[in-house]
Amino acid sequence: MPTPVQSLDTAINNISAVIAQITADPKPNYSIDGQLVSWGDYLDTLTTKLASLIRTRQMLDGPFQKQTRFKST
Repeated sequence: MPTPVQSLDTAINNISAVIAQITADPKPNYSIDGQLVSWGDYLDTLTTKLASLIRTRQMLDGPFQKQTRFKST
């Protein structure tokens, strides 16, 4: 079973691949049976999710500051 960090890495890689695919071959917005498909909105959603996953990944991996106190004798 993958660790949470491995799962986040997989999700980040998957969304990045979809974003690369969408931007390499952009499609126009269209409507089918009264339902609007907006590729721009889809791309915005993906980039927002990617940023959120990256922030979460960074929180799990650091950077951290460690504070120590030395007691003088």
